[in-house]
Amino acid sequence: MADPIAIVHEDDSCIVVYKPAGLLVHRTRLDAGENDALVQRLREQLGYFVYPVHRLDKPTAGLTLLAKSPDAAATYSMAFRDGLVEKHYLAIVRGWVQGVGVVDYPLLPEVIGRTRRKPVVHQDAVSHFSALEHFELPVPVGRYQSARFSLIDLRPLTGRRHQLRRHMAHLRHPIIGDTRHGDGVQNRHFEDRWGVRRLMLVAVSLGLPEAGNRPKLDLKVEPDPHFCEILAGIRSGMPNLD
Repeated sequence: MADPIAIVHEDDSCIVVYKPAGLLVHRTRLDAGENDALVQRLREQLGYFVYPVHRLDKPTAGLTLLAKSPDAAATYSMAFRDGLVEKHYLAIVRGWVQGVGVVDYPLLPEVIGRTRRKPVVHQDAVSHFSALEHFELPVPVGRYQSARFSLIDLRPLTGRRHQLRRHMAHLRHPIIGDTRHGDGVQNRHFEDRWGVRRLMLVAVSLGLPEAGNRPKLDLKVEPDPHFCEILAGIRSGMPNLD
């Protein structure tokens, strides 16, 4: 039996939980063989219906907001669409990310499992990044004599599919464990050395201003124990170069 979903916040209109890595938010045709999903688990755990407001990718862990009624879902969805929600993520990426910056790089819509019939139109996509820590492993990985990694803060200003993953790949700093947009050599190294079989991306902060019947939210969490264990292993096995 699966472990209960960790509840971070609950009020009359919504519930915010910590979604585990590898769990769908809701069932989808794009992953038709997967029946396990956050919405179904929560409905069984809580004994009432909840309604997804936004979506974290299946491999991404972290804070996820669900509404308690269709009206509340519409209100929260509008806040996400209007850019009123501030989200922060932690990620471990390949290479040394320097300082603070903005990725303003339009993305093509990702279409999986069916033929694209509409004209291709790039969508605006903007993400902020900030380097937090640098690490180096003194062993060769791929064509390099040492392996460099960064722990970074990411903040998406738009909500495109796989936006953070695609933006970091565009910067040539793909997120570790990203099997679609990442670096297979680095992913295999992490799996061999640290036992990592997950995307090293976690939503750790969710902020939303009060408006009408919608309460203010200012939530922050530590990453899940597995993410923290991997990060601790990296810190102990690699000298911190800051």
